[in-house]
Amino acid sequence: MIIKTVKGKTPEFGEDCFIAENATILGEVTMGDQCSVWYNAVLRGDVHYIKMGNKVNVQDGAIVHCTYKKSPTTIGNNVSIGHNAIVHGCTIKDNVLIGMGSIVMDDCIIESNSIIAAGAVVTKGTHVKEGAVYAGMPAKKIKDISPELSSGEVNRIADNYVKYASWFKEE
Repeated sequence: MIIKTVKGKTPEFGEDCFIAENATILGEVTMGDQCSVWYNAVLRGDVHYIKMGNKVNVQDGAIVHCTYKKSPTTIGNNVSIGHNAIVHGCTIKDNVLIGMGSIVMDDCIIESNSIIAAGAVVTKGTHVKEGAVYAGMPAKKIKDISPELSSGEVNRIADNYVKYASWFKEE
């Protein structure tokens, strides 16, 4: 893994985190407990800060970045950022799934209990209201999240990634 200090800022990790051997984390990145950063994922806190809550998983190939002196990235608790997703200079609240290959641009706010579908592009400044499912390019609301989708996908994936991370710590 590559963990670097940039301009005097060093990444900080909570307890029981898993960082893959080829993940890159640099600069002002703060991570809560039970987080995981998977293979080829990049968290670049070089131009602004990245703050992550507890039980956040950043899956393979995902990128989390910010905009210089303007848009930090804040991620709440129980958040899954899917494979090859890009999360850039935005706010993601609690219990959110960012689908595989999706892009969340600067100054977006993704409220709690929401899903950004795989491949969606959430354009700059979009405010996704709590409990919504957004999909498409540009992403638009397609429906409200059901309790089944919330527990069956959002919570299941976040919980599974804590379990998956434990497999790698055993060896």
